[in-house]
Amino acid sequence: MINVVILNGGRGAGSLIPTLLDNPSLNVTSIVNAYDDGKSTGEIRRFFEMLGPSDIRKVQELMLPMEDADYNSNLSIFQYRFPLDQNYDEALKIINEFTSTDSKSLLGITFLSNKIPAQLRIYLKEFVAALSILENLKGTKFIFSDCSIMNCIYAGAFIFHKRNIENASLAIEKLFNLRGEVIPTSIENKKLAALRENGEMLYSEAEIVELRSNVRIEKIYLLDEIIDRKVFDGLELSDKKQYLDQHHCYVAISSRAKIAIQKADIIIYSAGTQHSSLYPTYLSVGLAQAIADNHHALKAFVTNIGADYETPSYKASDYIKGAYRYLKLSDQRNYSLSDLFSVNLVNDSQNNPDESYVQFDKNEMDKISVPLIHDSFESIEFRGKHDGTKLLSALLKLYESSYK
Repeated sequence: MINVVILNGGRGAGSLIPTLLDNPSLNVTSIVNAYDDGKSTGEIRRFFEMLGPSDIRKVQELMLPMEDADYNSNLSIFQYRFPLDQNYDEALKIINEFTSTDSKSLLGITFLSNKIPAQLRIYLKEFVAALSILENLKGTKFIFSDCSIMNCIYAGAFIFHKRNIENASLAIEKLFNLRGEVIPTSIENKKLAALRENGEMLYSEAEIVELRSNVRIEKIYLLDEIIDRKVFDGLELSDKKQYLDQHHCYVAISSRAKIAIQKADIIIYSAGTQHSSLYPTYLSVGLAQAIADNHHALKAFVTNIGADYETPSYKASDYIKGAYRYLKLSDQRNYSLSDLFSVNLVNDSQNNPDESYVQFDKNEMDKISVPLIHDSFESIEFRGKHDGTKLLSALLKLYESSYK
């Protein structure tokens, strides 16, 4: 078996991970960060003071075994969200009715086996019991509007597994008999923030994703607490930078993530949103060292095909440069590019006239001492997105010729 580790966000590798999983010769591990704090994930984080399960959940959904008799039910549970106008009492009633019986049905989703509903019942009991106490302490009710039921299940699993998101993730993986592993980069509950080059502060992961601007993000930070914007907005830019540099937390990579990288034959830096999904992962202390110390692995960087709202002005060279910058920051060591990257895969096709394609800046790319494959990696069916089969074919060809 070929051990493949992919560093990705929740949906950034949506075209590649299924292709990897469909290849029986590959053992696939996804490493994602859990700093998402938007929508119902933000509500879960605020109440349970835990990392956000959303990106872990999204990748695990891709790994559900389709041959499982309960596949459709499993998929429905992973995708179910309460309505936007969900009544609080009605949501609790639905959950309590499920946990107080031996029913195989939850939210109209019926399972054939007993195993999964029995375990979900345990996790949802933990969720409700903890929520009751937390609501009294916080003096406010939990908002179920547009809430993912799997986020509630994850919160219960987090409590059940002694407030360890890595163990909760592993338990969910085993429960649904997933085709691969999904590992959080760290188990430390930090908050993501960012500073733009013009001094504008982005106080959460949600703001990094949602507040669109052509002004580049200068740097991201991991903090113990969310900053009081009323006070912070009034500071001079130099004071903002000093505070953020002094309070940035250098979190340690999780033990399972480190072991997976050490054993990897192929390490893939996935395309995706940079500042919210990928750079926070690269900041994990021990990640860059584990990659650099793995001398036998193919280390492939996949450059975005289309520009995203976080990096609208990025050219092709900016992606690998950004990754290199944050990987070095994690351990504050001067790794060479060759320590961390074996090859850079850059798309050269533009099949969708409505897509904002990342510009290939050849002069800058030529200055980067990483072998380049400039080829068509774009999907014909889903234009503007990567074709997982094309990417995997290129990666396996490289691996077979030089790394096996």
